[in-house]
Amino acid sequence: MRPNAISLVRSIDPQALAKAAVVIRVLGHPDRLRILELLEEGERCVGEIQQALGLPQAIVSQHLARMRAWDIVESRREGIRVYYRIIEPKVRQILDCIRHCDVAGNGS
Repeated sequence: MRPNAISLVRSIDPQALAKAAVVIRVLGHPDRLRILELLEEGERCVGEIQQALGLPQAIVSQHLARMRAWDIVESRREGIRVYYRIIEPKVRQILDCIRHCDVAGNGS
């Protein structure tokens, strides 16, 4: 291991590492990533997310509840509709990394 690699790891704040680990763990589901990719475009209600992704409403709601519990998204109610938006700034960077780091094997 390179000597500067050790100092790099030690320079990251432990609380920042803990938060990053939570975000990565919660985002570790393909449907959640698809939901967040849709929310990158702006606020959406559950029905819009369900229709756009072809997922059952109950599944969409469960995923959103989990992400809301970890402060990745937040909701607001307008009448009978509940709208969601991304509040965790790292989400957009993670999605960009997935797109550009070729984790899906789409390039080479």
